[in-house]
Amino acid sequence: MLTCGNENPAATAKIEGSKKYNSIRGRVDFYDTYEGTVVIARIWGIPEEFGDGFFGFHIHEGGFCAGNNEDPFAEAGHHYNPDNKPHPEHAGDLPPLLGNKGTAWTAVYTDRFYPEDLIGKTVVIHSKPDDFKTQPSGDSGEKIACGEIKEWKAR
Repeated sequence: MLTCGNENPAATAKIEGSKKYNSIRGRVDFYDTYEGTVVIARIWGIPEEFGDGFFGFHIHEGGFCAGNNEDPFAEAGHHYNPDNKPHPEHAGDLPPLLGNKGTAWTAVYTDRFYPEDLIGKTVVIHSKPDDFKTQPSGDSGEKIACGEIKEWKAR
């Protein structure tokens, strides 16, 4: 089923930290697979203050990683939830990232969306792990990094 090893992703997001956590960088790629998507995230520069903990990791409905003083990524909006389901059944709910000495890497398969569904949306990393029960977003803390999902194009 997983055939993305040497293929290019269908969509990608360049991750950048908020002004407060500007060391965070990374990339999230979305590969079209049989009846779903493989999501691969590579993140680095996670500040030491977070330790080796878990971080909320979600697709958000908004298209921009811009915000204001209260919320650096306010325009990312809420979790991507086209079927109006309760949390954690939103299409954009993903397993948490596990930090390890300032880096995180994960790969997950989901049939909740296809890469083309996400183009024009955002991927957000939160300061705390998702608790998978609190409505509407899992009490996952502040948004610390964000990336705008775009169609992948060869350079």
